[in-house]
Amino acid sequence: MDLAALDSYLDNRAARDLFSGVALITRDGNEIFSGAYGYASRVWEVPATVDTRFDTASVTKLFTAVVSLQLVEEGPLSLDTPVVEYLGLEETSVDPRANLGHLLTHTSGIGDDADEEAGEVYADIWRERTSYLVRETVDLLPQFIGRKPNFPPGRGCRYCNAGYVLAGLMVEKATGQSYRERVTERVFEPAGMTDSGFFAMDIVEPGVAEGADPVDGRWVRNIYSYPPIGSPDGGAHCTATDLDRFLAVLRGGGLLGEEWTGRFFRPVVEHSDNSEGTLHFGYGLEFQHDHDGGLSYLEKEGINAGTSAVIRQYPDRDLTVTLLSNMERGVWEPRRFIHSMIMGTA
Repeated sequence: MDLAALDSYLDNRAARDLFSGVALITRDGNEIFSGAYGYASRVWEVPATVDTRFDTASVTKLFTAVVSLQLVEEGPLSLDTPVVEYLGLEETSVDPRANLGHLLTHTSGIGDDADEEAGEVYADIWRERTSYLVRETVDLLPQFIGRKPNFPPGRGCRYCNAGYVLAGLMVEKATGQSYRERVTERVFEPAGMTDSGFFAMDIVEPGVAEGADPVDGRWVRNIYSYPPIGSPDGGAHCTATDLDRFLAVLRGGGLLGEEWTGRFFRPVVEHSDNSEGTLHFGYGLEFQHDHDGGLSYLEKEGINAGTSAVIRQYPDRDLTVTLLSNMERGVWEPRRFIHSMIMGTA
């Protein structure tokens, strides 16, 4: 890889206001590239640094999957634990046949709060709801518990944020802790993610990037685009180094036992065909297979107003790529560029 060319490419995009954020590439746990570009705060023109903490959006689902599977290992929950019965949601539209395993693999079929696969936009929810009052996991329930299911549990695969909200509620009931407390105690701390956390938008926290996007010739902040603090479906803040460390510690067996570590890094269900081959979902991770059935890479991405994030691993090359940005469109072109460099097609 031509790392000087990558740095020049990212610097050029930042100069054209197309990227602000951090890029990190490691090989077998060793850093081979790291760079920060653009602003962590456009209001005060504070430059981003490699230590800046970014909203990771749906990458947070990986943490939710881990704490859920820890409870499966330990016994309070199983993949077959029924969601409706366990959480007392009998008077909702959630299918009583849906279980924890369905939630984690996006096969529950439950109606989502914003059906991204149908083109719905999460930020639109908050045009009618007061976002700053939604602070606990249970506060998210009214957004989806009355929505019509897409298919019976286990009979399809459709990306679903609401499934991870329900998984987070199951974690809270099983442990007696808040979701954020559980992730901090059982993921961030043992993984050595010392700079990660759930930081509310209305509380001053040093080193946290402010999200903003260009709209009609001006920069618009994302403070009204979703709730003020992260939840099981998205919103944890991490540095690129912490996120890279998380995946390494998880793969090394530091967060789950041997059986579940292995299962975490294997696909569970086919989601769809695409130009690269076939996309499969696992317990949070997504697996891209080529047309011959070989694994090209595994990853988790996240997107929201004023934030985009991806961590992608190429197992055959021992490479992990982490991109974090405080722009909704920030990481996607750089991800394609880096992929082409890795695959030798740039």
